[in-house]
Order: sequence, then C-alpha cells, then structure tokens
Amino acid sequence: MLPRSLSLTLLNPTWSEEPFPPVEMAWEEPNGLLAVGGDLSIARLKNAYRAGIFPWFGPREPIYWWSPDPRTVLFPHKIRMTRSLRKSLRNKGYRISFDTCFSDVVEACAAPRSYTAETWITHEMHTAYCMLHAHDIAHSVEVWNPAGELVGGLYGVTTGGVFSGESMFSREPDTSKIAMVALAWHVQHWGFAVIDCQIENPHLMSMGAENISRADYLKILHANLHVPPPRYWLADNSVDLSRWQTETDPR
Repeated sequence: MLPRSLSLTLLNPTWSEEPFPPVEMAWEEPNGLLAVGGDLSIARLKNAYRAGIFPWFGPREPIYWWSPDPRTVLFPHKIRMTRSLRKSLRNKGYRISFDTCFSDVVEACAAPRSYTAETWITHEMHTAYCMLHAHDIAHSVEVWNPAGELVGGLYGVTTGGVFSGESMFSREPDTSKIAMVALAWHVQHWGFAVIDCQIENPHLMSMGAENISRADYLKILHANLHVPPPRYWLADNSVDLSRWQTETDPR
C-alpha cells in the first residue's frame, strides 16, 4: 500500500503523449517511484525512456513508472569476465545472435525462476515490448547451445546511444552473462555510451556495473539522445565469439 502522506502523479490512459512529471519528484521510498497509470503505447514508452523513466509493475497492479536514484549502469568498456566464463566461451560451443526470436526471449525472461514463481513481465508488458521491437526500438540478444536450443539471452530498449536492459535469463550456467558480454562488446563498437541496468543486483555488479547519480545518468542520456541507431542488429545476427572474447578485459 502506498503511503497516504505522499501524492503520486496519476497519468491519463487516453493521452499517450502526456508529459511525465519531473524525475526530481520521484519518491525516495520506494526508491524512484514517480507516477502511476497511463498506458504502454509506443509513444508513452518512448517518452519515458527519453526522460530516464521505465515501467515496472506486477500482475493485477496498475502501471507504475520509476526513475531511481542512484542509477545502476554498465559502461561497455568496463565489462568484467571471470575465468570460468571465458572457459565456457572457449569450450561449450555457444552461438550468439541478435533479434532472431525477440518474443521467445521475453517469454523466457518471464518464466518462473528457481527462487520465485512470480514475474513482472505480464502479458501486457510482453505485447508492449514486442511492439517496440517491431519499430526497431527494442532488441534481443540470444545464446544458443550446439544442439540449437535457446539457452540464454536478454532484451532491452535503445534510446539513442543508451541501451536500457530490461531482463535476462539462463537455462544453462553463465548463458545470461555471455549475452551481456556480447551486448557490451557490440554496443561499445557501435558507439553506445552506456548500458542502463536500472536497479542494482549482485549478478550485474559482479560483471562491472556501478551506481551513479540519477543526475549523472540523465546527463549521459541527454547527451546521447540523437546518436543514430546502429543498423547492425540483424546484419550481425550470427556472431563469432572468438572475434571478441580476446578483446574484452582478460581479468
């Protein structure tokens, strides 16, 4: 239940171009909660990400909009690979692709985890991000084992030179990490400034993610809003891992 002492901006579900409130109005607890309601139209989602805001809500909940402070980000050149992860890359024959099965990746990210049966990726969210993908705004990274099975991946939203990661999954050890390393290597070479991880978790921090202030994140975001989007998501849809694993941080 939300504290009664605080007001929360209620968005109009019939006005997709409605401006969001300033992110400085976001609550400190829960960290970053800014608004409620609205819809998940392409126009509203684009406006949200361009303002440093993202939706996050559970089943049977209204749409909540967030802009936390601090913000967890990963600068692509700072990606970290463990020795065991490098071993997996060398020995297990994984293949990486981009945007070959976006909907399947979102569905896999929404599947129950070992620690919970709940998911925030509702049918409504799935449909919304598939619409963004159809408009070349959302993208996926896929990891395939030698048997041709989808065993890991991630998806997110591009806003100029910023990639906002939404979720990832693993069906075999290290496969979500492999997807993240592949993403970091490619967006670095494509001129992206940062991967927005949104909220801290140990998995991402172990790979080199860090917390910066919301103000600093917004400076990076606004400075890169007009970076042309890469045209390589489909062109590079089958990636030779040996090409980039030797170029990443060997530590």
